[in-house]
Amino acid sequence: MEPPASAPSAPARWLPCLLLLALHAWPGAGAQEFPDFQLLQPQGAVSVSAGETLTLTCSVTGLAPIGPVKWFKGSGSGRQLVYADTGSLPRVMRAVNGSGTDFTIYINDTRAEDAGVYHCVKFRKGSGADEEFRSGAGTAVSVSARPSAPSVSGPRSRAEPGPPVNFTCTSVGFSPKDINVTWFKNGAKLPDPQHQVLPKNGSVSYSMSSTVGVSLTAGDTRSQLTCQIEHSTLPAPLNATYHFSDALRVPPRLRVDTAPAAPVALNQSVTFTCRAEGFYPKDANLTWLENRNEMNLGNSSAPAENPDGTYTLQSSLEVKATEQRNQSVFTCRVVHDSQPPANVSEMLRISQPLPESGKDDTSPNGGGKLSEEKKIYIAIAVVCAVLVVLVIAVIYLIRVRQRKGKSSPSVRLHEPEKSPSPAPQDSDPNNLTYADLNFDKQKKKKKSTPRIVEMSPQSEYACIQTGQPAATEDHLTYADLDMVHLSKAPKRPAPRPEEAVSEYASVQIQRK
Repeated sequence: MEPPASAPSAPARWLPCLLLLALHAWPGAGAQEFPDFQLLQPQGAVSVSAGETLTLTCSVTGLAPIGPVKWFKGSGSGRQLVYADTGSLPRVMRAVNGSGTDFTIYINDTRAEDAGVYHCVKFRKGSGADEEFRSGAGTAVSVSARPSAPSVSGPRSRAEPGPPVNFTCTSVGFSPKDINVTWFKNGAKLPDPQHQVLPKNGSVSYSMSSTVGVSLTAGDTRSQLTCQIEHSTLPAPLNATYHFSDALRVPPRLRVDTAPAAPVALNQSVTFTCRAEGFYPKDANLTWLENRNEMNLGNSSAPAENPDGTYTLQSSLEVKATEQRNQSVFTCRVVHDSQPPANVSEMLRISQPLPESGKDDTSPNGGGKLSEEKKIYIAIAVVCAVLVVLVIAVIYLIRVRQRKGKSSPSVRLHEPEKSPSPAPQDSDPNNLTYADLNFDKQKKKKKSTPRIVEMSPQSEYACIQTGQPAATEDHLTYADLDMVHLSKAPKRPAPRPEEAVSEYASVQIQRK
């Protein structure tokens, strides 16, 4: 009897396992182990429009090792898992569920970010994690994305007519990069817009921004601005419209009229009319002020729209032209669109500020006091009256004195000069010096009778008689009497001869 066969030793039991491990570790061992296995990914490049469904094809043939098939976007360590039996992206699904050979997938609602290179990979189960067994060549996916509807934005706050105002048009999420932008104002093409496409380098999705400057006018309240974009993915251009009324502010033009026109009569009713014209938007508030004090008066109408789209606001204020309101200033103030107020003023002028005849200055309206102007007039009148009285009195006094001086002629006699000698002369009654000045007024063609004066032996006589004066208004008669003393009596003894004595008389007559 043959002895029983011995049990195989421990190394013999582990030899098949070592051979299997060596086959897995050796490159090309899988191909040699499964020479009929093929992984087919036929699509080299696929183009799809955004929103459509993307189909990625992958299949296997022949005997394959046990393990899953997965889809990845990208390659290397940073690749992104797209599909696996145990989990996938929400928009990804398998074309044929449960198939062992067809691993085609669908990506619904394709987006611009879905563009990239996709790989189909076969894995084989191992002692630990699954090992990559075979990978497809990859499929390059490009997504043609339509640009979003354009949007036009204007200035942050309203702008007044004058300097250019910038408007911006934007659109995002389009691919490829090329895009065309055109601006129109009321259908007319605007020149020289500035636009840029970002990012400047290659990307799966792009965005666009375009800016144009437009000078606004007061008549642009009904004008509009249009941004038009064209792209290869669009069957027709896309447009966006901006209304200038959303960005325009036209300040009001103010005017105040008075009826009747100044100056007006005292206590007459006067109507002030304020017009705020050609403003936009219609938000405006109008108030009246008298001498800078706000009045809660006035009759304002609702803003009325003009043919050009602007508005007009009118308010009337009726006042009585009293004396206290003379030279008062009435101001129309308009606050438009929360801007600083605009003012226009008109002065109330009274043509006859003095009260009517028969009314007392101390009436209740006058307050019991005379106005300063009246006081000045009264003072001037009093001073003028006093001056007139004084002038009349002075003229009267001068006339009276002139009459008295003309009624009696003046005579001036110059006595004979005495000798400076200290020798006295004896008083002699027989020595007489006599002067008879006769100034009788004679009538025409009538001779004057000479006056006879009896003379003593020791008398001297001189007689001057005047006739009719010349026909002149003032006549002057002047006479010089030079009298020499002649003594007919015997000379008295004297220590020295007696000197002749000269007497002089001067007569000046003033006649009318």
